[in-house]
Amino acid sequence: MGFDGFIERINELAKEFKKIDKNENIRIVSHLDADGISAAALLIKLFDFEKIRFTLNIIEQLDKRLINEIKKEKFNVIFFTDLGSGNLDLIQEGLAGKKVFVIDHHEISGRDDGLLHVNPHLFGLDGNKSISGAGVVYFFAKAVNEKIKDFAHIAVIGAIGDVQEDQGFEGMNSKILTDAVESGKLKIERGLRLYGLDSRPIHKVLEYSSDIKIPGVSGSESASVAFLQSIGIKIRNEKEFRRYSDLSTNEKKRLAAAIILKRADQDNPEDIFGNIYVLPDETEGPLKNAKEFATLLNSCGRLNRASFGIGALLNDKKLKKKALDSLKDYRRELVNALNWYRDNRKNVITNGKYMIINAEDNVMHTIIGTLGSMISKSGEHPEGFLILTLAQSMYGYTKASLRVAGQSQHDLREIIKEIATKVDGDYGGHMQAAGALFETEREKEFIKEAMIVLDKKTMEEIV
Repeated sequence: MGFDGFIERINELAKEFKKIDKNENIRIVSHLDADGISAAALLIKLFDFEKIRFTLNIIEQLDKRLINEIKKEKFNVIFFTDLGSGNLDLIQEGLAGKKVFVIDHHEISGRDDGLLHVNPHLFGLDGNKSISGAGVVYFFAKAVNEKIKDFAHIAVIGAIGDVQEDQGFEGMNSKILTDAVESGKLKIERGLRLYGLDSRPIHKVLEYSSDIKIPGVSGSESASVAFLQSIGIKIRNEKEFRRYSDLSTNEKKRLAAAIILKRADQDNPEDIFGNIYVLPDETEGPLKNAKEFATLLNSCGRLNRASFGIGALLNDKKLKKKALDSLKDYRRELVNALNWYRDNRKNVITNGKYMIINAEDNVMHTIIGTLGSMISKSGEHPEGFLILTLAQSMYGYTKASLRVAGQSQHDLREIIKEIATKVDGDYGGHMQAAGALFETEREKEFIKEAMIVLDKKTMEEIV
C-alpha cells in the first residue's frame, strides 16, 4: 500500500511494456479533457523515444460500442489513459486475449484480472487531488525512460486542468512539480490568482473572475471598467485594450489593494495571491501560463481537435497556432451555450436544491459539462446546489454532466451512477464532477429517474 506499492506496480507495468515487440502498432485511447490530452502527449513522447508506432483515439467516454470496435481491430496491445478504471469489467470481457494497459486515476469499478492496471486508489492514495491521469502516465513513462523528466511540466498542466491545484500541490503531484522545476520547463511565481492575466484585457479578467469573487465588479463589464477607472487605471493604450502585463508596478499594487478593499466583507479578503505556474519557453499569451494552457487543451478536446492540443504540448509550431485558433472558437461556443441557457430558463427543471437543463441539440455535447461548471461558479446558486446538464450527440446518444455549486457532501459519481444504470447508460467521473452517456430515445426516462434521485439526495442533505 501507499506510494511504495504504487511505484512497485508502475515498475511492473514498465517491465511488461519493455517486452513488447518494437514492430507492434499500439492503440492508445485517452480522454478528451486537458488531463487526458496531457496523458496522451506523454505516452506519445515515450513511444517516440522508444521508436514504437501507435494509433491514437481521443474520446469523451468509454462505452460498449467503442470496446466492440477495438475488439474487431488488429491491435494486440491497447493503452487506456485517464480512463478505463471505471469500466474494468467491460474492458476485461471485451478485449480478452489482448495485452491491455489501464493507466488511470479515477474511481475503480470492476475486477482487473488479466489487465495491466495501475491506479492510485489501489494503494490507498487519493486520485482526486494527489495525482492526475497525466501524472500516473508520467510515473510510468519515467520508469521506462528517464528522458521523460524533461516533459514533467505536461503532467503539471494535466493536474491543473483536472483542478488538482489549490494554493499548491499535494502528494505525488508535488513530486512531479519538483521534476518540472528542475528541468527548467516550469517556474513558480507569486501573483494574483485571476484567470486570464496573460491573455485577456484587464477589464475582462475582472469581469470573468469566478475563482476570486469581487463584489460589485465580477460578472459585469461596465462595473469592471468603472472599477479600474476609479483607481486611475486606463483600460486602453493608443492601439488596444491593456493587459495585466501592460500595467506599471505601481498600477499592479493599486489594483491588488483595491480588490482586497472590495472583498472586505469576505472571510479572507486578502486571499487573492497564489502560485502562478509559468512555462518560460512559451511566448506571451495563453501558452505562457499553465492554467491557461490547460484551458487551451480543453478547447481542443471539446471541439474534437485534440491533435492540435497534443501538438502544442510537444511544441509543433503549426499545430500550436491551430490550437490557439481553436481556443477562440471554443470561447464562441461557450458564449452561444450561455446565451441559449439565459434565453431558455423556462425549460429548466428546478426545486430550489437542483436544476436539470436539457439543451437537446442546441449545445454541443462536448461542452455541456463546461456549461454546467460555469453555472456552478456563477454565484447564482447556494452551496451544494446540483446542476445536471444534458445535450445530444449526433450518434443517437445523450451526454449528461453533473456539477455542484461549491462543495457537496454527496459523491456526484455515485449519484450519476444511480441515475444512469436505470437507463442502461455508462457513467464516470469524480466526487465533484461526473458524467453519463445513454441512448437519446431514453431521455425522458433518464430525466424522470434523475428527478427521483436528486429529490432524494437533496432531501437527505436537509435532514
